[in-house]
Amino acid sequence: MSQFFSIHPENPQPRLIKQAVEIINKGGVVAYPTDSGYGLGCHIDEKRAVERIREIRRIDEKHHLSLICRDLSDLSTYAKVDNSVFRLLKANTPGAYTFILQASREVPRRLMHPKKKTIGLRLPAHPITQALLEELGAPLMSTSLIMPGEEEPLLEPWEIRETLEHSVDLVIDGGYCGYEPSTIVSLLEDIPEIVREGVGPIDPFLS
Repeated sequence: MSQFFSIHPENPQPRLIKQAVEIINKGGVVAYPTDSGYGLGCHIDEKRAVERIREIRRIDEKHHLSLICRDLSDLSTYAKVDNSVFRLLKANTPGAYTFILQASREVPRRLMHPKKKTIGLRLPAHPITQALLEELGAPLMSTSLIMPGEEEPLLEPWEIRETLEHSVDLVIDGGYCGYEPSTIVSLLEDIPEIVREGVGPIDPFLS
């Protein structure tokens, strides 16, 4: 049976954030709010927790998971970022974007794309997510909360709890946080490529 925390979406309670991170550090899987809907997350080093997320979503190793980072310094640790890409990221983060970049050696091989050696990275503009990352001191391995066979994500915390109470260790109720996914931008080439248009505006990446 999962735990259920109601955390204020603008002023997260430090006590609950600390308890949530304790669950993550013990290998827990958490459903949590972002600026583009709810996601499933776990500690980057917890191999079994990552496997559990893949099992819940029924996705294989070819499906891109994302690293949720607290700042550009974190992001630059896990991805290869040159000066021009860094400037682009700095101008558009935090925000509802997932950036596809070449993974650095800091990323475990099991987490990157098996052939392309790429990784998706996010810096969400959501106070709860940012508070979790600050307390955790490490990225979250994450994916959007879309159940197998469904096209739309789970939106309401009570619905998430009802669906996943035996599959995850914690559901964080941060209120309604939208249904549109993040905009995915590939920065693997000189010209950014919009892989998926979502809630994040695409104008800054159009030449």
